[in-house]
Amino acid sequence: MTGNGRRWSPSWWCTALALRLTGAVPVRISVRHDPGEASLDGLVIGGGDDISPEHYGGDLEARVRTDPERDALEMHWIDKALAAGWPLLGICRGAQLINVVLGGTLHQDIRDLRRRTYNRPGLLPTKQVALRADSRIAEVCGRTRLRVNSLHHQAVNEPGEGLHVVGHDLDRIAQAIEDTGSRAILGVQWHPEYLFYLPAQLALFRWLQHRAR
Repeated sequence: MTGNGRRWSPSWWCTALALRLTGAVPVRISVRHDPGEASLDGLVIGGGDDISPEHYGGDLEARVRTDPERDALEMHWIDKALAAGWPLLGICRGAQLINVVLGGTLHQDIRDLRRRTYNRPGLLPTKQVALRADSRIAEVCGRTRLRVNSLHHQAVNEPGEGLHVVGHDLDRIAQAIEDTGSRAILGVQWHPEYLFYLPAQLALFRWLQHRAR
């Protein structure tokens, strides 16, 4: 699993716990954590800072908090996962970055697009997401409506090659993406690692473990 390189990283520890609950063995990847010769079978691209706008044709003058070193590292690992056929789970920034690697674009700041959705950041499941009934994510989660958390101000705009948007919030902003073909790629805009106590959210990590196995 990729993420920031800080020693105390709640998202890493929560994701690692969620993966262990499914029977998977997490391996940490960051600019400070080299997986070495570990044998990998699947990849989680975790949440974090904004993606540098030059990667998707964004506004280079906009005030954003970026991490170019992490961008380069994670783009390398996404390319590696795609080439190897590993299952990919993107979380928040991770879903956005998978989309960008595949040629998609982002809404650089969604705050002005908000009309009906509560947008105050929080870890609790306060936001409503509707999933397409025929989507893989709806099948994995076992439902077409979810309550999720929200920690983002960017989102997928145009989906990348082979991807489509299968989940929206009340403002019709993308909340879930997946591959249209046989590739095992799921991306969610929320943070299921902080909601692993909910069966529908833990199911996303169980999907990754099953596909990797």
